[in-house]
Amino acid sequence: MEPRHGARYDDVLALARATEDAGFEAFFRSDHLLGVDPSDPEYLPTDCWTTLAGLARETGRVRLGSLVTAGTFRPPGLLAAIVATADEMSGGRVELGIGTGWYGREHEAFGIDFPSTGQRFDRFEEVLAVLTGLWTGEPGADPGFSFTGTHFRVEDNRTPPRTAQHPHPPIIIGGAGPKRTPAIAARYAAEFNGALGGDLGERYAIFGRACEAIGRDPAEPRYSAVLPVACGTDRAEIDRRAAVIGSEFMRSNAAIGTPARLTDGIGELAEIGADTVYLHVYDIHDLDQIALIGAEVLPHVQGAARHETGVTS
Repeated sequence: MEPRHGARYDDVLALARATEDAGFEAFFRSDHLLGVDPSDPEYLPTDCWTTLAGLARETGRVRLGSLVTAGTFRPPGLLAAIVATADEMSGGRVELGIGTGWYGREHEAFGIDFPSTGQRFDRFEEVLAVLTGLWTGEPGADPGFSFTGTHFRVEDNRTPPRTAQHPHPPIIIGGAGPKRTPAIAARYAAEFNGALGGDLGERYAIFGRACEAIGRDPAEPRYSAVLPVACGTDRAEIDRRAAVIGSEFMRSNAAIGTPARLTDGIGELAEIGADTVYLHVYDIHDLDQIALIGAEVLPHVQGAARHETGVTS
């Protein structure tokens, strides 16, 4: 969830509860501190994992996660403790979508280092090694978990964070890159997200080959996709919701139309290979659209793909 102008926690909670009431399986939000327009004075930043921890106590069924946490925002040891805490608070309903970080201006605005692309990928691999190493570490082990990398160092941690899920919360990694992203995902991800636009089937195939290259069964991880949506019952409602979608790129990859059109769009993604679909809705106060999709779309896509919802700018 990253709405056009940010959100207060009460807005996030209302949308998450609407998602749960409508029958979706999960509610995800993105991890941003600025919107697409970095000078938008209406934008209200909220911390991703603080709000997810709140939702962990104020929802009862939906899975909760990030699409995606910037690997640059938090030291990996601290992130391991934060995610484990939210996982315990939710009773084991948390998933971690994580990436290298991409929004340079956002980092500048909040005083966060933003290395070069190559360095961010190098750091990202170390972040994942530390996260999984801590989460699978044995409490009281002698010696404890240690890691020495170029960017991060962990020394003899004998009290690693305990997650409710075992061995740890699912990790989601995705993107359009043809080399490092699928290779890293093959090693660490429970789910590969093919991102938006372009040849989704080819990205899935590249990821599958990356799995095979390290001896992993390509059928074992989940395959997910993103689908921006503007769904309505008449032309005026559809046009009003479509107008909120921010860019022409998003519109060109969106399902804009009736519930039948959205149902077909989800089916098309399932045919390509997606078993999880994230529906991006752009007006966080439009809870009627969530209810409409729950009533008129979800019953027709059961079994075609896991049905999940998120909001993005």
